[in-house]
Amino acid sequence: MIIEYIAAAMKHAKYEKLEEGSYYGEIPLLKGVWADAQTLEECRQALMEVLEDWLILKLRDNDVLPEIDSINLNLKAA
Repeated sequence: MIIEYIAAAMKHAKYEKLEEGSYYGEIPLLKGVWADAQTLEECRQALMEVLEDWLILKLRDNDVLPEIDSINLNLKAA
């Protein structure tokens, strides 16, 4: 389910080409998940790596994760 969450989050990524020619990408649904790189593909890869690190930290700290496209990784209370 984590792989599906990452794939769903990446579908919401927004990219823009900056004035100096590099690329900036972010996932607006996930505060703090952004990256920049010289090419669009490098930016996509960097953004996915940032997302993976962000997700690991959120899970480790038991933080509430936003539901993305009906994918909910939050533990349900017993």
